[in-house]
Amino acid sequence: MTRTIHGRVHGKTIELDEDPGVAEGQEVEVQVTLITRSSRQPGEGFLRTEGALADDTEWDDIMEEVHQARKHERRPPTPDLGNT
Repeated sequence: MTRTIHGRVHGKTIELDEDPGVAEGQEVEVQVTLITRSSRQPGEGFLRTEGALADDTEWDDIMEEVHQARKHERRPPTPDLGNT
């Protein structure tokens, strides 16, 4: 039987997150693989690239074009149905 069970090391003892399902005193072989946890927070990738295009005049022109395009009215004009 081979299973993967996570746990934590406390000195020479490994505390498992769940019952391994073997009899007390049963001899087993243990293979330890370190689990690295990412310390990154959501959105951190964006923050690491912040300012990358700060001095790019071409990018400034593109962003200004986008800004101006967003200012325009997007709704279709209301048709004149007359006053009857």
